[in-house]
Amino acid sequence: QVQLVESGGGLVQAGESLRLSCTASEEGDIRINTMGWYRQAPGKQRDLVATAASDGRENYADSVKGRFTISRDKVKNTVYLQMNSLRPEDTAVYYCNVLFTFGLGIRASKWGQGTQVIVSS
Repeated sequence: QVQLVESGGGLVQAGESLRLSCTASEEGDIRINTMGWYRQAPGKQRDLVATAASDGRENYADSVKGRFTISRDKVKNTVYLQMNSLRPEDTAVYYCNVLFTFGLGIRASKWGQGTQVIVSS
């Protein structure tokens, strides 16, 4: 079992920064692979923002490259999303996602509860 706790959302003005964090707690024979962030704006689908794989590879949506930075603390099982130069179009609910394996290599995914980010113009 994996439980996720997210924090860091809020209301900011355009150009300001926020940092999101997501901590995973594990029970049992769990191996966390990729940790990442997705976002969903009202009336839109949930889209990838950034991911960080266990081998160090990172992946970003084009819309956030150069502004957002994902980082991961493997000891704390925590993933961070530093969001700079925020724009009104970044307004969304941000969801943490973890890909993990357990048992004999069974793969699974877990979503966080979501944290609201609102960027005013």
